[in-house]
Amino acid sequence: MGHFRQISTFVEVVARGSLSAAARAEGIAPAMIGRRLDALESRLGVKLLQRTTRKLVLTDEGAAFLEDCQRILAELEEAESAVSERSARATGHLLVSAPAGFGRQHVAPLVPSYLAEHREVTLNLNLNDRVVDVIGEGVDVAIRIASLSDSNLVGVKLADNQRVVVAAPAYLKRHGTPQTLDDLARHNCLAISSEGSQRGWTFREDGRVVTLKVGGNMVCNDGAVLHDWALAGRGLAWRSMWEVGPEIAAGRLVPVLEAYAAPGNDIYAVFAQRRHLPLRIRTFVDFLRHAYSQPDYWRNQLGN
Repeated sequence: MGHFRQISTFVEVVARGSLSAAARAEGIAPAMIGRRLDALESRLGVKLLQRTTRKLVLTDEGAAFLEDCQRILAELEEAESAVSERSARATGHLLVSAPAGFGRQHVAPLVPSYLAEHREVTLNLNLNDRVVDVIGEGVDVAIRIASLSDSNLVGVKLADNQRVVVAAPAYLKRHGTPQTLDDLARHNCLAISSEGSQRGWTFREDGRVVTLKVGGNMVCNDGAVLHDWALAGRGLAWRSMWEVGPEIAAGRLVPVLEAYAAPGNDIYAVFAQRRHLPLRIRTFVDFLRHAYSQPDYWRNQLGN
């Protein structure tokens, strides 16, 4: 048991980035965490972590050992999940990641209903717009609005999604309505940035998908801000229907360039490949998929 606790502590410290964070998660003093790591390194005869007051750095031996430890702990969790499945009820803790805007509007409101049905599950919803490392960060379910490319992950489609270029009627009255993709060069395009680089807008033209770099005087890394700028008549924005649908239905935003709309950027739940998927993950994904599949759900969201 002592050896296992040392290993699990080592993995937890790396995942959380500090001894103090791991100690808080376990409800013990940081000194206890440090003693476990010291005992582990002494038993193995190698240095696993270079520790300073500011950061932790894995040694080469520590990085290799971490990979083996994560695999062993995952296999143990799978074995426990396989046993608990026999009771046919979901239990345990779920760490869910979702894009900030979508998560705020379409995941967070559903969490209480899910937990009311599965009273032995607890859930941590992490909202941010970066692409999380599902395996490395221990995320159980990540909601993504994009095509999937990571072969180590399983993706379950939750709902269709379409992106559309929109503008406020006042903006179009002042600057005209773009009719072709070339017209975008003459418009103020409100673009989103990510990690210092500006994302392009994707369209279908002449049977092929093209991505264009657009220009404008306002860029932001928060989609909600671009949404507000578009509503205020500051320019064109390329947004998802789940976000701007209500404003389109109410006439506060107008879609343009619809003939050039690219294939849907659909909504997925992704999770690590496992032989025995914990029931809490399966039930949560099924719950979201069922909610989004109800015609009234999106009709209500779009204000119809």
